[in-house]
Amino acid sequence: MSAPVFKMLTANRLRDGDVLYRKGGGWVLTLAEADLYADAPAAEAALAQAEAELAQNIVVAPYLFDVRQEDGAVRPVKEREIIRAAGPTVRPDTGKQATA
Repeated sequence: MSAPVFKMLTANRLRDGDVLYRKGGGWVLTLAEADLYADAPAAEAALAQAEAELAQNIVVAPYLFDVRQEDGAVRPVKEREIIRAAGPTVRPDTGKQATA
């Protein structure tokens, strides 16, 4: 039996392009800190709130994606989100990949 699927909310910071994840009414840099949404109404409400904040020019392109909790860690379901969570693939010596 596979782990249940949750939703998370991501966007990119406009200033530097960094990948961000939604936490409460703000944004964090790592999956581990971000909110999990167990149901569609909660996920859609968070997305609507993030989209309403676009005029503040802090983040761009917010969207929901699927994750699972496995062995006490949050793991994205799709390869795209695995790569985004790890940081830029062109510089493994800096950023999130260097601290992994």
